[in-house]
Amino acid sequence: MKKVLVTGGLGFIGSHTVVELQEKGYEVVILDDLSNSSIDVLAGITAITGKAPIFEKLDLKEKSKVESFFEQHQDIVGVIHFAASKAVGESVEKPLLYYENNINTLVYVLKSLVQLPTQNFIFSSSCTVYGQADEMPITESASIKLAESPYGNTKQIGEEIIKDTCKSNASLSAIALRYFNPIGAHSSTKIGELPIGVPQNLVPFITQTAAGLRQELSVFGNDYPTTDGTCVRDYIHVVDLAKAHVIALERLVGGTNAANYETFNVGTGTGSTVLEVIHSFEKVSGEKLNYKFAPRREGDVIQAYADTTKANTDLGWKAERNLDEALLSAWKWEKHLRNI
Repeated sequence: MKKVLVTGGLGFIGSHTVVELQEKGYEVVILDDLSNSSIDVLAGITAITGKAPIFEKLDLKEKSKVESFFEQHQDIVGVIHFAASKAVGESVEKPLLYYENNINTLVYVLKSLVQLPTQNFIFSSSCTVYGQADEMPITESASIKLAESPYGNTKQIGEEIIKDTCKSNASLSAIALRYFNPIGAHSSTKIGELPIGVPQNLVPFITQTAAGLRQELSVFGNDYPTTDGTCVRDYIHVVDLAKAHVIALERLVGGTNAANYETFNVGTGTGSTVLEVIHSFEKVSGEKLNYKFAPRREGDVIQAYADTTKANTDLGWKAERNLDEALLSAWKWEKHLRNI
């Protein structure tokens, strides 16, 4: 059984990817410091797959502990690196926290990985690397512009670090998956998005507002040059995104990658405004949302949605679930959490 390391594996995207890996027969080792996740997620993964992944609580900022872990797990065939701070707004307020957590940990993991016999690396990147793109949909060849936030900058720097390492080390093979906006939850309602404190992302704020945990939803900006004045994003079901990681890993393990560093957009190819998301949620849930318009939020781009041609053709992956399905799964997860 092939062993895969998943850093941040108890987080939102990480936990869903662990499920897909285990269902494909991989042995999964999770490293997570539980700073933005819960140990309870481990039970959810186990309940879905019937097998508990190996788990170790570890802060990747502690270099010696990272080195010690890799020394004990020389048989890893690949690393999927999720562990990072990820909120655009928070990164503007706390840039040093983001640079330390997102850059240092990546360097420590890579330094240990390149000592192993097998060196395959999947990087959790983001469409924020494109900044405010000139053309929609965004292709992988779009120019990398000045980042709109420290979070986006950490993803740009992260990709550069990986690319430079691949250039200097032919034994390392890496794929950077540039996510658009992951939402939804596993159909079992045993795992889903678990924001700690006030949600930084739109959909959990929507579901918490509908569940009565939040008084109202703030829509940041209604004067953007879009169809209804609100920002446009490409919302992808988290299970579709998780499956992309397994396919990307198998591409590297099987040696079918075209180069030792590749990038792929992972989205649906469809842009939706914030108001369209709200209306879709109201339709599938039967709930009326209390929302208000608020000033624009620093760091937000006007629109971002993917051209998924490269992922569809070269990676052999395609999103299968639509916005309504993703929002309904998110609502079922929220109701499960609240026992509604």
